[in-house]
Amino acid sequence: METVGVELGERRYDITIDAGGLGRAGALIAPHLRGGAALVISDRTVAGLHAQPLLACLAAAGISAQFATIEPGESHKSLESADALYRACAAARLDRGSAIIALGGGVIGDLAGFIAATWMRGIGFIQIPTTLLAMVDSSVGGKTGINTAAGKNLVGAFIQPRCVLIDPCLLATLPPREYRSGLAEVLKYGVIRDPAFLAWQEANATALAACDPAAVAHAVARSVAIKAWYVAEDEFENGVRAHLNYGHTFGHALEKEAGYGRYLHGEAVGIGMRMAAELSRRLGIL
Repeated sequence: METVGVELGERRYDITIDAGGLGRAGALIAPHLRGGAALVISDRTVAGLHAQPLLACLAAAGISAQFATIEPGESHKSLESADALYRACAAARLDRGSAIIALGGGVIGDLAGFIAATWMRGIGFIQIPTTLLAMVDSSVGGKTGINTAAGKNLVGAFIQPRCVLIDPCLLATLPPREYRSGLAEVLKYGVIRDPAFLAWQEANATALAACDPAAVAHAVARSVAIKAWYVAEDEFENGVRAHLNYGHTFGHALEKEAGYGRYLHGEAVGIGMRMAAELSRRLGIL
Protein backbone atom coordinates (compact mmCIF):
# COMPACT_ATOMS: atom_id res chain seq x y z
CA MET A 1 0.00 0.00 0.00
CA GLU A 2 1.16 3.52 -0.84
CA THR A 3 -0.47 6.85 -0.07
CA VAL A 4 -0.03 10.09 -2.00
CA GLY A 5 -1.48 13.28 -0.54
CA VAL A 6 -3.04 16.04 -2.61
CA GLU A 7 -2.20 19.13 -0.55
CA LEU A 8 -5.13 21.53 -0.83
CA GLY A 9 -5.43 22.88 2.70
CA GLU A 10 -8.86 22.17 4.15
CA ARG A 11 -9.72 20.04 1.12
CA ARG A 12 -6.60 17.89 1.32
CA TYR A 13 -7.21 14.24 0.42
CA ASP A 14 -5.30 11.01 0.02
CA ILE A 15 -4.84 8.76 -2.98
CA THR A 16 -4.45 5.21 -1.71
CA ILE A 17 -2.72 2.74 -4.04
CA ASP A 18 -3.51 -0.72 -2.70
CA ALA A 19 -3.36 -4.01 -4.60
CA GLY A 20 -6.55 -5.82 -3.66
CA GLY A 21 -7.89 -2.64 -2.11
CA LEU A 22 -11.39 -3.01 -3.58
CA GLY A 23 -12.01 -5.66 -0.95
CA ARG A 24 -11.08 -3.14 1.75
CA ALA A 25 -12.93 -0.19 0.24
CA GLY A 26 -15.55 0.02 2.98
CA ALA A 27 -13.02 0.74 5.71
CA LEU A 28 -11.36 3.42 3.57
CA ILE A 29 -14.59 5.10 2.49
CA ALA A 30 -16.56 5.00 5.76
CA PRO A 31 -14.69 7.90 7.45
CA HIS A 32 -15.50 10.13 4.47
CA LEU A 33 -19.27 9.62 4.61
CA ARG A 34 -21.30 12.01 6.73
CA GLY A 35 -24.28 9.89 7.59
CA GLY A 36 -26.13 10.29 4.30
CA ALA A 37 -26.92 7.77 1.60
CA ALA A 38 -24.37 6.63 -0.97
CA LEU A 39 -24.89 6.09 -4.69
CA VAL A 40 -22.37 4.09 -6.71
CA ILE A 41 -22.25 5.13 -10.38
CA SER A 42 -20.72 2.76 -12.90
CA ASP A 43 -21.21 1.45 -16.42
CA ARG A 44 -22.81 -1.88 -17.19
CA THR A 45 -19.54 -3.60 -18.10
CA VAL A 46 -17.70 -2.57 -14.93
CA ALA A 47 -20.77 -3.23 -12.79
CA GLY A 48 -20.92 -6.80 -14.06
CA LEU A 49 -17.34 -7.34 -12.93
CA HIS A 50 -17.04 -5.39 -9.70
CA ALA A 51 -20.44 -4.24 -8.37
CA GLN A 52 -21.18 -7.14 -6.06
CA PRO A 53 -17.73 -7.25 -4.39
CA LEU A 54 -17.88 -3.50 -3.76
CA LEU A 55 -21.45 -3.51 -2.42
CA ALA A 56 -20.62 -6.43 -0.12
CA CYS A 57 -17.53 -4.62 1.16
CA LEU A 58 -19.50 -1.42 1.76
CA ALA A 59 -22.25 -3.34 3.56
CA ALA A 60 -19.67 -4.99 5.82
CA ALA A 61 -18.53 -1.49 6.82
CA GLY A 62 -22.09 -0.45 7.61
CA ILE A 63 -22.56 1.55 4.40
CA SER A 64 -25.88 1.14 2.61
CA ALA A 65 -25.36 2.04 -1.03
CA GLN A 66 -27.51 1.96 -4.12
CA PHE A 67 -26.23 1.41 -7.64
CA ALA A 68 -26.85 3.29 -10.90
CA THR A 69 -25.39 2.36 -14.28
CA ILE A 70 -25.09 3.82 -17.76
CA GLU A 71 -24.00 2.21 -21.01
CA PRO A 72 -20.21 2.13 -21.50
CA GLY A 73 -18.36 4.43 -23.86
CA GLU A 74 -17.44 8.06 -24.46
CA SER A 75 -20.66 8.74 -26.36
CA HIS A 76 -22.60 8.19 -23.11
CA LYS A 77 -20.77 10.96 -21.23
CA SER A 78 -23.69 13.14 -22.18
CA LEU A 79 -26.50 15.37 -20.98
CA GLU A 80 -28.89 12.46 -21.51
CA SER A 81 -26.88 10.24 -19.16
CA ALA A 82 -26.61 13.07 -16.64
CA ASP A 83 -30.39 13.48 -16.63
CA ALA A 84 -30.87 9.76 -15.98
CA LEU A 85 -28.39 9.91 -13.11
CA TYR A 86 -30.08 12.95 -11.56
CA ARG A 87 -33.25 10.87 -11.47
CA ALA A 88 -31.27 8.07 -9.80
CA CYS A 89 -30.04 10.58 -7.19
CA ALA A 90 -33.63 11.55 -6.46
CA ALA A 91 -34.72 7.91 -6.20
CA ALA A 92 -31.84 7.23 -3.80
CA ARG A 93 -32.90 10.27 -1.75
CA LEU A 94 -29.44 11.80 -1.83
CA ASP A 95 -29.13 14.92 0.31
CA ARG A 96 -26.25 17.22 1.17
CA GLY A 97 -24.83 14.66 3.57
CA SER A 98 -24.72 12.00 0.86
CA ALA A 99 -21.91 10.93 -1.42
CA ILE A 100 -21.46 9.60 -4.92
CA ILE A 101 -18.90 6.85 -5.52
CA ALA A 102 -17.51 6.60 -9.06
CA LEU A 103 -16.56 3.03 -10.01
CA GLY A 104 -15.15 2.94 -13.52
CA GLY A 105 -12.86 4.60 -16.02
CA GLY A 106 -12.50 8.19 -17.10
CA VAL A 107 -15.99 8.46 -18.55
CA ILE A 108 -17.59 7.37 -15.29
CA GLY A 109 -15.29 9.48 -13.13
CA ASP A 110 -15.95 12.62 -15.19
CA LEU A 111 -19.70 12.05 -15.37
CA ALA A 112 -20.19 10.96 -11.75
CA GLY A 113 -18.06 13.87 -10.57
CA PHE A 114 -20.18 16.29 -12.57
CA ILE A 115 -23.31 14.83 -10.98
CA ALA A 116 -21.76 15.16 -7.49
CA ALA A 117 -20.72 18.76 -8.19
CA THR A 118 -24.18 19.81 -9.34
CA TRP A 119 -26.65 17.70 -7.32
CA MET A 120 -27.87 20.01 -4.55
CA ARG A 121 -24.99 22.31 -5.58
CA GLY A 122 -22.39 19.82 -4.46
CA ILE A 123 -22.24 16.64 -2.39
CA GLY A 124 -19.47 14.24 -1.41
CA PHE A 125 -17.49 12.48 -4.13
CA ILE A 126 -15.24 9.39 -3.99
CA GLN A 127 -13.24 7.85 -6.85
CA ILE A 128 -12.49 4.16 -7.44
CA PRO A 129 -10.89 4.08 -10.92
CA THR A 130 -10.86 0.80 -12.84
CA THR A 131 -8.77 1.71 -15.91
CA LEU A 132 -5.11 2.66 -16.16
CA LEU A 133 -6.01 6.04 -17.66
CA ALA A 134 -8.37 6.85 -14.80
CA MET A 135 -5.89 5.61 -12.19
CA VAL A 136 -3.02 7.79 -13.35
CA ASP A 137 -4.93 10.84 -14.53
CA SER A 138 -8.65 11.53 -14.51
CA SER A 139 -9.45 10.28 -10.98
CA VAL A 140 -7.09 12.86 -9.45
CA GLY A 141 -7.49 16.62 -9.47
CA GLY A 142 -11.20 17.35 -9.41
CA LYS A 143 -11.88 18.16 -13.08
CA THR A 144 -15.21 16.75 -14.25
CA GLY A 145 -17.24 17.19 -17.38
CA ILE A 146 -19.59 15.94 -20.05
CA ASN A 147 -19.49 16.03 -23.83
CA THR A 148 -21.88 18.12 -25.91
CA ALA A 149 -22.22 19.07 -29.55
CA ALA A 150 -20.07 22.11 -28.71
CA GLY A 151 -17.09 19.93 -27.79
CA LYS A 152 -15.55 17.52 -25.31
CA ASN A 153 -15.60 18.50 -21.62
CA LEU A 154 -16.65 22.09 -22.32
CA VAL A 155 -19.43 21.65 -19.76
CA GLY A 156 -18.04 20.70 -16.36
CA ALA A 157 -17.10 21.67 -12.84
CA PHE A 158 -14.26 21.37 -10.34
CA ILE A 159 -14.98 19.11 -7.37
CA GLN A 160 -12.19 17.47 -5.40
CA PRO A 161 -12.89 13.91 -4.23
CA ARG A 162 -12.77 13.13 -0.55
CA CYS A 163 -10.51 10.17 -1.31
CA VAL A 164 -9.28 8.08 -4.24
CA LEU A 165 -8.77 4.30 -4.05
CA ILE A 166 -6.56 2.80 -6.75
CA ASP A 167 -6.49 -1.00 -6.89
CA PRO A 168 -4.05 -2.06 -9.64
CA CYS A 169 -5.47 -5.61 -9.50
CA LEU A 170 -8.56 -4.29 -11.31
CA LEU A 171 -6.43 -3.91 -14.44
CA ALA A 172 -6.58 -7.70 -14.86
CA THR A 173 -10.09 -7.28 -16.30
CA LEU A 174 -9.15 -4.38 -18.60
CA PRO A 175 -9.11 -5.07 -22.37
CA PRO A 176 -5.60 -4.73 -23.88
CA ARG A 177 -6.60 -1.78 -26.06
CA GLU A 178 -7.89 0.12 -23.01
CA TYR A 179 -4.69 -0.64 -21.11
CA ARG A 180 -2.48 0.60 -23.95
CA SER A 181 -4.61 3.73 -24.20
CA GLY A 182 -3.81 4.53 -20.57
CA LEU A 183 -0.07 4.35 -21.22
CA ALA A 184 -0.33 7.58 -23.23
CA GLU A 185 -1.08 9.51 -20.03
CA VAL A 186 1.82 7.79 -18.25
CA LEU A 187 4.13 8.85 -21.08
CA LYS A 188 2.79 12.40 -20.84
CA TYR A 189 3.98 12.77 -17.24
CA GLY A 190 7.52 11.86 -18.18
CA VAL A 191 7.59 14.33 -21.05
CA ILE A 192 6.14 17.32 -19.19
CA ARG A 193 7.75 16.95 -15.77
CA ASP A 194 10.17 14.11 -15.10
CA PRO A 195 12.93 13.16 -17.58
CA ALA A 196 14.10 10.37 -15.25
CA PHE A 197 10.62 8.85 -15.32
CA LEU A 198 10.59 9.11 -19.11
CA ALA A 199 13.95 7.32 -19.27
CA TRP A 200 12.61 4.64 -16.91
CA GLN A 201 9.64 4.11 -19.24
CA GLU A 202 11.95 3.68 -22.22
CA ALA A 203 14.06 1.17 -20.29
CA ASN A 204 11.00 -0.74 -19.09
CA ALA A 205 8.81 -0.45 -22.18
CA THR A 206 8.50 -4.21 -22.65
CA ALA A 207 7.43 -4.76 -19.03
CA LEU A 208 4.95 -1.89 -19.22
CA ALA A 209 3.45 -3.17 -22.45
CA ALA A 210 3.06 -6.61 -20.87
CA CYS A 211 1.31 -5.12 -17.80
CA ASP A 212 4.01 -6.43 -15.47
CA PRO A 213 2.70 -5.82 -11.92
CA ALA A 214 5.92 -4.26 -10.58
CA ALA A 215 6.26 -1.96 -13.59
CA VAL A 216 2.60 -0.96 -13.43
CA ALA A 217 2.84 -0.25 -9.68
CA HIS A 218 5.78 2.10 -10.21
CA ALA A 219 4.18 3.81 -13.22
CA VAL A 220 0.94 4.42 -11.34
CA ALA A 221 2.64 5.71 -8.18
CA ARG A 222 4.96 8.10 -10.02
CA SER A 223 2.22 9.37 -12.34
CA VAL A 224 -0.11 10.04 -9.42
CA ALA A 225 2.60 11.88 -7.51
CA ILE A 226 3.26 14.16 -10.49
CA LYS A 227 -0.46 14.82 -11.01
CA ALA A 228 -0.87 15.59 -7.29
CA TRP A 229 1.95 18.15 -7.48
CA TYR A 230 0.31 19.97 -10.37
CA VAL A 231 -3.07 20.04 -8.66
CA ALA A 232 -1.61 21.37 -5.40
CA GLU A 233 0.29 24.07 -7.31
CA ASP A 234 -2.58 25.21 -9.51
CA GLU A 235 -5.94 23.68 -8.58
CA PHE A 236 -8.11 25.61 -11.05
CA GLU A 237 -5.73 25.53 -14.02
CA ASN A 238 -4.77 29.19 -14.16
CA GLY A 239 -1.12 28.47 -14.83
CA VAL A 240 1.23 25.51 -14.64
CA ARG A 241 -1.53 22.87 -14.47
CA ALA A 242 -2.14 23.55 -18.16
CA HIS A 243 0.97 21.40 -18.78
CA LEU A 244 -1.29 18.41 -18.07
CA ASN A 245 -3.19 19.25 -21.26
CA TYR A 246 -0.21 18.26 -23.41
CA GLY A 247 -1.69 16.34 -26.34
CA HIS A 248 -5.26 17.09 -25.28
CA THR A 249 -5.95 20.15 -27.45
CA PHE A 250 -5.42 18.21 -30.66
CA GLY A 251 -6.71 15.01 -29.03
CA HIS A 252 -10.08 16.45 -27.98
CA ALA A 253 -10.61 17.90 -31.45
CA LEU A 254 -9.82 14.52 -32.98
CA GLU A 255 -12.28 12.74 -30.69
CA LYS A 256 -15.07 15.17 -31.54
CA GLU A 257 -14.49 15.29 -35.29
CA ALA A 258 -14.09 11.50 -35.60
CA GLY A 259 -17.20 10.88 -33.50
CA TYR A 260 -16.92 10.05 -29.80
CA GLY A 261 -15.86 6.43 -29.43
CA ARG A 262 -13.86 5.89 -32.61
CA TYR A 263 -10.64 6.71 -30.76
CA LEU A 264 -10.14 5.92 -27.11
CA HIS A 265 -9.16 9.00 -25.13
CA GLY A 266 -5.58 7.86 -24.59
CA GLU A 267 -5.21 7.01 -28.27
CA ALA A 268 -6.34 10.52 -29.21
CA VAL A 269 -3.99 12.03 -26.62
CA GLY A 270 -1.09 9.99 -27.98
CA ILE A 271 -1.78 11.27 -31.49
CA GLY A 272 -2.24 14.78 -30.04
CA MET A 273 1.17 14.66 -28.37
CA ARG A 274 2.78 13.80 -31.69
CA MET A 275 0.87 16.63 -33.38
CA ALA A 276 1.82 19.14 -30.68
CA ALA A 277 5.48 18.15 -30.93
CA GLU A 278 5.37 18.51 -34.73
CA LEU A 279 3.73 21.94 -34.47
CA SER A 280 6.40 23.02 -31.98
CA ARG A 281 9.11 21.82 -34.35
CA ARG A 282 7.59 23.74 -37.28
CA LEU A 283 7.39 26.90 -35.17
CA GLY A 284 11.03 26.56 -34.16
CA ILE A 285 10.17 26.09 -30.47
CA LEU A 286 11.23 22.45 -30.21
